[in-house]
Amino acid sequence: MARGKYDIRRYPGFLPMTVLCLTLLYAPLIVVTIYSFNDSSSITNWEGMSTRWYVDVFVGVESDKFKSAAWNSFTIAMIAATVSTTIATLAATGMIRAGRFRLRTLSFGLISLPLMVPEIVTAVATLIFFNSIGFVRGYTTILLAHIAFCIPFAYMPIAARMQGIEDSYEQAALDLYASKFQAFTRILLPLMAPGIISGFLLAFIISLDDFIITNFVKGAGVETLPTAIFGSVKQGIKPNIMAISTMLLAISIVMVTISYLVSKSDNTK
Repeated sequence: MARGKYDIRRYPGFLPMTVLCLTLLYAPLIVVTIYSFNDSSSITNWEGMSTRWYVDVFVGVESDKFKSAAWNSFTIAMIAATVSTTIATLAATGMIRAGRFRLRTLSFGLISLPLMVPEIVTAVATLIFFNSIGFVRGYTTILLAHIAFCIPFAYMPIAARMQGIEDSYEQAALDLYASKFQAFTRILLPLMAPGIISGFLLAFIISLDDFIITNFVKGAGVETLPTAIFGSVKQGIKPNIMAISTMLLAISIVMVTISYLVSKSDNTK
């Protein structure tokens, strides 16, 4: 007798556990967002709605520090996402379209390793590496570390997209006297576009939000938004920190939404 479909939602305790997990995940974000509009200088007393702390981020006493940190964060994230996505695209092409070759499994493991290794271990190893080669820590070390760390995150959606594309398209192009480069740029690359965009956006968010690796490899006087926020929090949590955190959260939500819409629109074709 065939088994009926099992609905996990009917499992005892599923609803309370779901509510608990969602509360733990999103309640702090909601609280931070609400209190970023608090008119009070206190982070606990509510005195009405106001956008004064968002204005303070741009024209307040600490505005220059946050503007410089924001510029560093966005430029590093943009460059790191672009380079890591390019490398990930080439790696996915070699891993998936090159067929079986020696050390293929090892290569896949090396690409996936940063996803499994604790980030603090990666941060310490990166710091030791830069120190051992005498590399002066600063903007460049942050950028190089982010590029290396973002490659596997960009690789995942790109490889998943490429695995869903049959190689018959490229074979047809080659049969019509196209070169391998033309088959790649004119046939395979446009079909991979949704995966590449998703990989770029994911790498961008990972780089923008990273704190642990950045804090280890940054030099004196070089800050990104996460490290600048951490430095300010050590002196006490201020309402303008909540405003910055809310803006970062909004950017992350927009990026994730765009990535989802891109992948969804491709799946409906």
